[in-house]
Amino acid sequence: MTREQMPLVEALLKYEQAKHVSMHVPGHKNGAAYERAAAETNDAAHASLYRRYAALLGQDVTEVEGTDDLHEPTGAIREAQQLAAQCFGAEETYFLVSGSTSGNIAAILSCCTKPGDIVIVQRNVHKSVLHGLMLAGARAIFVSPCADKDSGLLTAPSKETIAAAVQRYPEAKAVVLCNPNYYGLGVDLTPIADFVHAHGLPLIVDEAHGAHYGLHPKLPKSALQAGADLVVQSTHKMLLGMTMSAMLHVQGARICRKRLAKALTMIQSSSPSYPLMASLDMSRHYVQTRGPAAFTEGLAAVEYLRSWIGRSNTFSCISPKESVRSVDKDNDQSSTHPLVDPFKVVIYERYGNCTGYDLLDRLRENGIVAEMADINYVVLLCTLGTTLAEVERVAAALVDLEDQLKIEREVETRSHKDSRHKDRESASIRKLSLQATQMEDLIAEPIAFSIFDLDQRQVRFIDTSEAAGYDAAEAVVPYPPGIPLLYAGETISAAHIKLLQQLSEAGAKCQDASDKTLRTLLVYEK
Repeated sequence: MTREQMPLVEALLKYEQAKHVSMHVPGHKNGAAYERAAAETNDAAHASLYRRYAALLGQDVTEVEGTDDLHEPTGAIREAQQLAAQCFGAEETYFLVSGSTSGNIAAILSCCTKPGDIVIVQRNVHKSVLHGLMLAGARAIFVSPCADKDSGLLTAPSKETIAAAVQRYPEAKAVVLCNPNYYGLGVDLTPIADFVHAHGLPLIVDEAHGAHYGLHPKLPKSALQAGADLVVQSTHKMLLGMTMSAMLHVQGARICRKRLAKALTMIQSSSPSYPLMASLDMSRHYVQTRGPAAFTEGLAAVEYLRSWIGRSNTFSCISPKESVRSVDKDNDQSSTHPLVDPFKVVIYERYGNCTGYDLLDRLRENGIVAEMADINYVVLLCTLGTTLAEVERVAAALVDLEDQLKIEREVETRSHKDSRHKDRESASIRKLSLQATQMEDLIAEPIAFSIFDLDQRQVRFIDTSEAAGYDAAEAVVPYPPGIPLLYAGETISAAHIKLLQQLSEAGAKCQDASDKTLRTLLVYEK
């Protein structure tokens, strides 16, 4: 078995070419049912659509001879996973067909062995980590992340904060972090991994947005390279995997692999998608055989875009910079400037006349669909598949928006002669960013999670402006990025209220909140 091979892809091609008579699932019979539907319809558009999908289904198979079994792999899937482990630097790799969500849940379940187990968790994690805590019946010790002073965005907790949490709760079963964040900001996890390991704990990292890390000199090193024990990557986000395809990597003896495999069997389909798994095999093959050259064109394209934005009088973006260790005088903790993923172009309008949500909509009207937005920023996600022609279209759209915004500023200036526009690049910019909301305590008290309703207190809706001091009876999860702003059971603070009101005014989309306008919240009676 060599890196040039694609074991699972080759097995599926062999199956497809054999032209077997299918007496097994799936019901479309290798696409034949779609071909029949195309022949039977009188609607040319529908016929074309059926045939288009039929062409995709020749390899949509099940666990038959030669295709292997994801949950007990002995053949092509096992070989494909072994090659993936070699490529990404793991001892063992598991293919995921339910995205990083399934990997995060399985990671929690693999470390928690009884209800009430304590897990130290970075506060701004994806909601899938919370779902894992709920299924495990665990108690979370939330630790606050550091804020990048330039952007106001949160990265990971400092080593000092993690150390204090571990020392306060030595019975903890694991430390769970998210790195990099949705905006491509992260830190070198090596010091944290070293400390956590010195205290006998595993480090679990949700690296959903860092599947490409460590594969090119211009990219930050990966969580595995930093020493993490279990790492979950969304291969579909930054590499070539199909949507929902991801990988879970393990190294070292701190993770019980038997429990992990059992958890994955429980939460993933017993009929996994073979095209999804094949895309993981193919994605691995591409980056492993091409090496750093796989990223050359994409990096050139994104550098062109960054260069254009750097010359703009209206827009700016968060710039990659070297990680430099310093001392944070405000909290007497050492910190690092965040490592920035060059493929994430996080842009904003300098003068404060255009929110991130506004800019997202304006870009869409100009044919550019960005990854996400918050109150201040828009995230343009580039990858190794991004071309120069595509970023030139982005630049052209931004040129049009510059002209529009310039006219709007001139009109506003004429209407308000005494108004002064504050450059968004000043030191005080973005203080109200969604990610920059700071909690009062670096280390929270334990919060119990369960799939059962353990809190029998009465609930009622209350005007958001009056909610300070109440315990939230529901979560508020801006999506994207899917990171909870407010947890059920958490005491609502003035900082929460201020940000919720801003999100409401900006028209942000939030999951889990009963009132989508965020004007009211469901709270527990005092």
